[in-house]
Order: sequence, then C-alpha cells, then structure tokens
Amino acid sequence: MKKILLLSAVVLVAACSGKQEVTPTSQWTPVQAQEWYDAQPWLSGCDYIPASAINQIEMWSEATYDPKQIDKELGWAEELGFNTMRVFLSSVVYRNDPEGLKSRMDDFLGICNRHGIRPLFVFFDDCWDPESAYGPQRAPKPGVHNSGWVQDPSKDLRADTTALFPVLEAYIKDIVGTFRGDERILLWDLYNEPGNSGYEDSSIPLVKNVFRWAREGGVSQPLSVGVWKKSLGALNAVQLAESDIITYHCYSGDLEKQQEAIDTLRRFGRPIINTEYMARTRGCTFQKVMPLLKENHVGAINWGFVSGKTNTIFAWDTPLPDVAEPEVWFHDIFRQDHTPFSEEEIAVIRQCNGK
Repeated sequence: MKKILLLSAVVLVAACSGKQEVTPTSQWTPVQAQEWYDAQPWLSGCDYIPASAINQIEMWSEATYDPKQIDKELGWAEELGFNTMRVFLSSVVYRNDPEGLKSRMDDFLGICNRHGIRPLFVFFDDCWDPESAYGPQRAPKPGVHNSGWVQDPSKDLRADTTALFPVLEAYIKDIVGTFRGDERILLWDLYNEPGNSGYEDSSIPLVKNVFRWAREGGVSQPLSVGVWKKSLGALNAVQLAESDIITYHCYSGDLEKQQEAIDTLRRFGRPIINTEYMARTRGCTFQKVMPLLKENHVGAINWGFVSGKTNTIFAWDTPLPDVAEPEVWFHDIFRQDHTPFSEEEIAVIRQCNGK
C-alpha cells in the first residue's frame, strides 16, 4: 500500500509539472486500420525475451537488463528476416523504477531499430505464477516450461481494484504518453490472454479499462487484445469490439482449424495478426502454419526465439526435470550458440520472409 500511495504522489506531481495536455483518441475505423496494415511489410517475428531472463521482471530490471544479449539475439532475428517482436513489459518494475523502465524501453527500441524490428509491447498477463516480487528472481526449475513467468498484475493486488486500478491507469498513461508518436513501436498489445488461470469474466473490467486508459493517454499506435479461447464469449466480444487490429492465438496443428480461425476473424473487417503459434509436439510447426499465415496475409508471431531461462523448449504440461534438452522442442528456434533446432525450419522462415 505504501508503494501505491508513493506512486500516486509521483503521478500527481508529474501531472502538475506543466506537461502538454493530451488529447484522447478514439478507436480506429476498419478503413483506418486497413490503411495502416497495408503500409506495413508482411509482419513476422517472435514472442521475445532474451535467453538471460526468466520473466518480465528480470528482463526489465536495472540489475538484469541485458542489452548485449538482446543486441546479439536481435541480430539473429534480422538474419531470418523477422521485422517485429512481441515483448512483455512489467508493472512491477514500473512501480519500483518508472524512469528506469522508460529509459530501458528507449534503449531496447534503439536496439530493435538497428535491426529493422518494430516491437509490439504487452502490458498485462493472466498466465503462469499468480504472485510476483521486485528484486532477484528465482532460478529456473529444470525441465519445467515457464517456471518463473509471472502474472501481471499479481493476484493478491486484484482483490482491491479501488486501490489497484488508479495505479495501473497511471502506469498505462505514463508509458503510452512517453512513447506517443514513437514510430519504432508497431502497436500496443494491451493484455495477454485475459481470463486465463481461472479468472474468466472477472478480467473484463481490466480489459475495458486498459483500452480506455491507453486512448485517454493519447496513443497514436494501434491497440489490440488478442482472443485465445472460444468459450470466453463475453471476453472475446469486448476484445474484438475494442481492438483496432485483431490479434489471436492458435496452437493447432490442424490447418483446417487454423484457416477456420482466420476466416471467422475476417468477418470483423479488420487486419489480423496471429501473436502466438508454433508448438511442435502439437503438430503446429513453422513448415505447416507459417506459409498458411503468409498466404492469408495474416501476421505471424511465434512463441519463443532463443532457448534460455524460460525453459520453453519443454512443453506446457510435460515437465522433464532429468532432461537437458527434449528430443522435440516445444517452442524456440535457436540454442544460445546460434545453432538452430532445425535447419529445415530456418529455410522455411527465411523463405517466407523473403530472405
């Protein structure tokens, strides 16, 4: 609570410091969205975290932010022809070091820009560990997928939205306002898989509010929250009604289901980006899915890039604590020495990206 009060005071001071007044924005029309999308190259990339970080907090904290590792890995992404990366931010880091987070985001954007990459940033996330803390993060659990990834905001904070929402509003408006008009940013993916971890419709208020906060912050880049589960009907309706660009997740290895997802979302008349796919042990591979996405002019962002502390070469529900590397990786493309899991995949990725 002390941190919340302190942050509120900081935001109040900033608001009274003579900054230029912000004009709220409105949702893009389908025509505006399509014009924006038509001006982009075909978008492809990865959900990205450097191999040296176990979660969002470790990626963005001052003590563990790793620009050399990021620069090296994004150089490998450039070689494959990737032009975007989906990157998760951390409200925990912001609460403890707001100016530091913004400075490191600016540095990260500079690295991306040198490699021809325009990232999309994610604010909130309903997946994996329910609680988090600032400071050193725990070591990975051997063979366990995403053993240190954390929900954002933490579950314990969500019980009191009267206290939490003003803090999150300040966070969103400050970040969006700081980078308003920054052409190095592709778009803002406001919330990853709302309703996951059993939250279901209880995530709707935060979904609605994060769209409102971003627009009140004068955002210039497009906004989205991706749909990921058919049964979350009320949530999906809010996400699809509010998004400028439609994003979605699909890990199916069945190409008919992949096409069905695309055709269903096309009915909303907006451009489409798949922001999570590729799970080899489920049959969802680069060889099958990436060409289909390109053929449909749907952006393609797979989960994972360089095998590292997140352990995402291991499957969601198949821990292998005694195995250094599974025979078939679940996610990720490269080992840390730059050798790929599959040369055939590299060829497909490069071909789809015109490399």
